[in-house]
Amino acid sequence: MEVIKNYINGKKINYSNEFLDVYDPSTGEIISKVVLSNNKDFSKTVESSFNAQKQWSQVTPLKRSRIISNYKVLIQENIEELAKIVSREHGKTLDDAKGSVTRGLEVVEFACGIPHLLKGEFSNNVGANIDSWSMRQPLGVCAGITPFNFPAMVPMWMYPIAIACGNSFILKPSEKDPSCSIKLAELFTKAGLPDGVFNVINGNKNIVDQIIEERNISAISFVGSTNVAKYIYEKSAMNQKRVQALGGAKNHLVVMPDANIDQAVDGIIGAAYGSAGERCMAVSVAVAVGEIADELVDKIKLKSNELVVAPWTTNDADMGPVISKEHKKNIENLIQSGVDEGANLVVDGRNVKIQGYEDGYFIGPTLFDHVLPTMQIYEKEIFGPVLSVVRAENYKDALNLVNNHEYGNGTSIYTSSGQVARNFTTDCKIGMVGVNVPIPVPMAFHSFGGWKNSLFGDHAMHGKEGVNFYTKLKTITSRWPENINVGAEFVMPVN
Repeated sequence: MEVIKNYINGKKINYSNEFLDVYDPSTGEIISKVVLSNNKDFSKTVESSFNAQKQWSQVTPLKRSRIISNYKVLIQENIEELAKIVSREHGKTLDDAKGSVTRGLEVVEFACGIPHLLKGEFSNNVGANIDSWSMRQPLGVCAGITPFNFPAMVPMWMYPIAIACGNSFILKPSEKDPSCSIKLAELFTKAGLPDGVFNVINGNKNIVDQIIEERNISAISFVGSTNVAKYIYEKSAMNQKRVQALGGAKNHLVVMPDANIDQAVDGIIGAAYGSAGERCMAVSVAVAVGEIADELVDKIKLKSNELVVAPWTTNDADMGPVISKEHKKNIENLIQSGVDEGANLVVDGRNVKIQGYEDGYFIGPTLFDHVLPTMQIYEKEIFGPVLSVVRAENYKDALNLVNNHEYGNGTSIYTSSGQVARNFTTDCKIGMVGVNVPIPVPMAFHSFGGWKNSLFGDHAMHGKEGVNFYTKLKTITSRWPENINVGAEFVMPVN
């Protein structure tokens, strides 16, 4: 059986002799084992990263850019293999996996422009014969703790920019699907990245806590549940680290009476059930405004029943399994809570059985109608293929639903009214907003991040926000007097 090790200083190694099982979600079978790293694994990782960063920070941004450009080409050449690695361990369809790798690749492409992105500002004569300018410098060793749902894309939202800025980077991927991170690290080495600049360490909460407490790690990026995000944010602050911690979501899609309903239904179906709902930008609440609700529910029901639930090896699969047996059980319990609390279960995905894959973690599309804000299926992030339809009498009530929820990751509105769309994008208290777009994930040259309990920290991910997060600002004020003795000055200088 394959053993997945760490990637430290350009080599696959492990010092620990403890391992965790990695499962194929389609079959429920153990397909490999991943090392459960110990203190020696961690100390060697930090030592390698710390030593490599000293030299890497002295490499010019242009030379860093060339190595990242080589890396971009290698990812493009290996995208099929990377997607298969993701699908095998996560369960998402091959096309979905390939799309997620591509969205990560876009950040690598963005990082190729780092010489331009690191340019500072200059002001001439801020005072008499005094100039002032700023520069952005690397933080040192940075770390990323990433979730199971996007084992390629989310890490690539972090480390390419951090490394391009002159930092070294330690990645702690999810122990549920760790293989893609090792492959990405190997490709970076092949592209010419010096050993130790990008290290991958596998493990569980023990490694997370050591990352938080390690004094030689300057910044932490995290994506995962809100409880863990808040924990990492608070503990990292206590250890004087810069942190961006992205948490949970409960994304609402508002459908106005003047919307193109067929477009809205197509958007909802893909956003609610794609990747089995295991996306932080998945639509889990459809807000039907006015009299459109009955037609909306009927059409979602019709299309939901047409979706193909199958293993990733099935060419026409629309969605695969969820990540684990435990997660499947949790989703099923929340579905039952919706029934118990009085919501109308229109489509029940709990009884999906696939011949030859009876032990897989499959849940079919699930649809609730007449969901109330007091119900668990509305309040909690289910992270599965469960869509709740909430009925609102008017636009104001719909907006209040969006704004009153504790999460503020993403939201969308479907409407034909420019005025309604303008008001919605201005007044909603959400970090990422779509207009007639179901999943408003920004491109790499913009930034990704939510509001409220969906983001802890001052910076969103990738884009210019990412560059600012992985660098610290230094401002210089300079004067070069010639034979001028101004004497001591005891008051605040002014112009």
